[in-house]
Amino acid sequence: MMAVQIPSVTLRNGYKMPLIGLGTWKSNPGEVVEAVKNAIACGYRHIDCALVYGNEAEVGAAIKSKIEDGTVKREDLFITSKLWNTFHSKTLVIPSLKKSLTDLGLDYLDLYLIHWPMGYKEHCELFPKDENDKFLYSDVDYLEAWAGIEDAVDQGLTRSIGLSNFNKDQIQRILDNCQIKPVVNQVECHPYLNQRKLIDFCKSRDIFITAYSPLGSPNRPWAKPGDPLLMEDPKIVAIANKYEKTPAHILLRYQIQRGVIAIPKSVTKSRIESNIQVFDFALSDEDMKAIDSFDCNGRFLHLDWVKDHKYWPFDTEF
Repeated sequence: MMAVQIPSVTLRNGYKMPLIGLGTWKSNPGEVVEAVKNAIACGYRHIDCALVYGNEAEVGAAIKSKIEDGTVKREDLFITSKLWNTFHSKTLVIPSLKKSLTDLGLDYLDLYLIHWPMGYKEHCELFPKDENDKFLYSDVDYLEAWAGIEDAVDQGLTRSIGLSNFNKDQIQRILDNCQIKPVVNQVECHPYLNQRKLIDFCKSRDIFITAYSPLGSPNRPWAKPGDPLLMEDPKIVAIANKYEKTPAHILLRYQIQRGVIAIPKSVTKSRIESNIQVFDFALSDEDMKAIDSFDCNGRFLHLDWVKDHKYWPFDTEF
């Protein structure tokens, strides 16, 4: 199969970021190596990672393999990782980033994000809880974490920096207190949660949105029987049939036409290949409006179990 050329957007600092990447959340260590190798072979150049996913060493092994076999050079790739909630103190940011770099086998990242605005108790496990299974928090301000990742840019450890799961007020607070501005905010985004207001807010500040769970995250660990399945929504299926495409194609094309970067996760070779077959058609304005109308504030990744954290981001309109 011919490798697909995936178009890029240009970030405010001049670096280019491919419009579709491979998400690696919940990709098991054994299967993620093959997934990343297959993705790079068929044209993906953007891989979205995070320390908390627990599989960066396997992602790194796949990257190394595809560089060694001549498929790509390091500079062809756009690799993102994220600072986890237990490392928000400024002194912990660089060591955490370096752990990701070591696991990924890289000298630098293309993009480093603060994974969530909430800090968890530091110097312990990644999901610190008390005897009642309640999360333990730190009160470290995410502004301190931001200062740490600005240092990472200065040290050449990452080219670009950004945010993930931040609301408009938290983004504005970063912008009001930063030396280096964020280039991306990565958030849940799909037709049930189309993020129109947040996209417009970020666009006005030269920040791109990356959509995670663009296909509705059907395999999220807390999914319940009877939860709506975005890819089986009859309205999405009808639009897919009209264009002779799959529901996944429609959901990804929808984001691309809005200028939103999408990072669908899959470990299945056929789906990985299929997910980038979205550059040979366009949705009509009418169909884009119809898909926009499916919005119902349908957030799948709400993290309600930490909603008492002072920096929990979902207690505001957007």
